[in-house]
Amino acid sequence: MDYIPFEQIPFGADDFANNPESRCPCMLLLDTSGSMSGLPIQELNNGIQTLKEELIQDSLASKRVEIAMITFGPTTLESDFQTVDNFYPKRLTTTGDTPIGAAVTMGVELINKRKQVYKENGIGYYKPWIILITDGAPTDNWSHAAQLIKEGEANNRFAFFAIGVEGANMDTLSKLSVRTPIKLKGLMFREFFLWLSGSMKGVSNKNPGENTSLLPLSGWNEI
Repeated sequence: MDYIPFEQIPFGADDFANNPESRCPCMLLLDTSGSMSGLPIQELNNGIQTLKEELIQDSLASKRVEIAMITFGPTTLESDFQTVDNFYPKRLTTTGDTPIGAAVTMGVELINKRKQVYKENGIGYYKPWIILITDGAPTDNWSHAAQLIKEGEANNRFAFFAIGVEGANMDTLSKLSVRTPIKLKGLMFREFFLWLSGSMKGVSNKNPGENTSLLPLSGWNEI
């Protein structure tokens, strides 16, 4: 059982007494390496804002979906799990390399800790989603991360989705992810995040454990 030091939980972030709804965690692992500079990071920022705007319009999703955001590199926790009304994504900037292995490892650890917080507070939860968005290949050792993903998917602990932007090494992503990675068409980040918000709404409007069909990819992916 993971022990979470009190100081790691921001004051007021876990308002389970006022909002006892089941939680639907969504972890964003976002590539902010130098190659994402210019239009790609601008469109990514706009897409994240779209995610918040779409989810907050759904009364149930706004209470149930929790978003966390990790950027790489270097691997940084930009925003711990928050319900949508408390999620204020800052504008991301680019720097550094592409430590995907470290980002995945941090993301899985945070999800495990978050589940423990739910359990300690008697809060139900849905299977977490982990979304990796990258335009490159890992610049660190990613074998442990691949194992974590394989075990997590096999044991139904989370669903991992790898999204490759132009320039991404899709072959490496296919070895990292159990699910087939998806290539983003151009810079259609907004369309992707509309799909993600729609999927999160669909999941959060059901009961935890119920099967949910993924929405059609709706044109933001390369075939």
